[in-house]
Amino acid sequence: MLNRRTLLAASGALLAAPRLSQAADLTGVTADEIKIGNVMPYSGPASAYGVIGKLEQAYFKAINDAGGFQGRKLNFITYDDGYSPPKTVEQTRRLVEQDKVSFVFNSLGTPTQSAVHRYMQQRKVPHLFLATGADKWADPQNFPWTIGWQPSYRTEAQIYAKAMLEQKPNAKMALLYQNDDFGKDYLAGVRDVLGARFDTMVKAVSHEVTDATIDSQVVQLHSLGCDVLLTATTPKFAAQTIRKVFDIGWRPALHFITNVSISVAAVMNPAGAEKGVGIITSAYLKDPTDPAWANDTGMKEWRDWMKAHMPDANQDDGNYVYSYGVCKTIMQVLTQCNGDFSRENVMKQATSLNRVANPSLINGITVSTSGTNYHPIKQMQLAKWDGRTFARFGNIIEGAG
Repeated sequence: MLNRRTLLAASGALLAAPRLSQAADLTGVTADEIKIGNVMPYSGPASAYGVIGKLEQAYFKAINDAGGFQGRKLNFITYDDGYSPPKTVEQTRRLVEQDKVSFVFNSLGTPTQSAVHRYMQQRKVPHLFLATGADKWADPQNFPWTIGWQPSYRTEAQIYAKAMLEQKPNAKMALLYQNDDFGKDYLAGVRDVLGARFDTMVKAVSHEVTDATIDSQVVQLHSLGCDVLLTATTPKFAAQTIRKVFDIGWRPALHFITNVSISVAAVMNPAGAEKGVGIITSAYLKDPTDPAWANDTGMKEWRDWMKAHMPDANQDDGNYVYSYGVCKTIMQVLTQCNGDFSRENVMKQATSLNRVANPSLINGITVSTSGTNYHPIKQMQLAKWDGRTFARFGNIIEGAG
């Protein structure tokens, strides 16, 4: 029989122990609905990405029109932030505090999502599959409620730097980057590879997202005698760069461009398809303009879906392929929730994806996450613009990120 001292000690231990069974946070979830939040630049300097949000609206509408998901409507609430961080804060707080969404999905932009990064941790709201490849989204120890989707910009830059050293070991690289965490990841990735040689091999010039043009930066880099160019900026400025490089007669031996700015419809054609011939990027998505995918099962699924639900959309725009792929991933997460749509379980399932195939991804590339791996996609393949499409070459490369 326990004496009084033993009972008191046991009682004290119970009081000191953490509460392991707290009420699940079912904010945004009812018997009939799951509220999903999103912030997207439908206007402003990055408005070319707005089509991502438009497909997502059509995707969830199609699910709802077919009866919903496991008896619930998926109420997708999306707001425009104009790619302006203060507006992102306002719209994200609106989603969390007024609309009371269950989670925020695929909001876009490195500078914009950086503005709400800590807020989402404080509120313990799943901040899922952000439409930005910033390396900072993979920090489960300090930011367990935030995860990206696409490959890390830093890993991408490492691949470009390695390719440069293989083909032009004594080159001088011009690096044009957007002056924010997005662009600075490319600086970091190139520095990772070049190390102490960075300062002698790289000439870096930045621009602000509010700049009207980057013509002066391109002219400045050209004047420095660089024979390799890495362009790390958003579609509007990527198209300007391609056009200006060509028009001033600069013919770098290698021109790498970030894979978030290679849409044929939004970048290459507006720049002038012939002006970008030879540009190299890294691909993880299937390019809708690549004839290699003409009979691909995954692309046939995407094209059939587009024909049924977005018939007037420009199917040359790879942003639609991206958006469809990330939508398939969030539906995999909701399926794995197995009826438990608490915020805790949604986050758990988002970080429990095991080599999930995806129709939008190059065959052989899968989506994998864990409690310590917040980089869902690590694999890429180099591709070169031939005036009509980006032709892939070489093997699939897995980054260390």
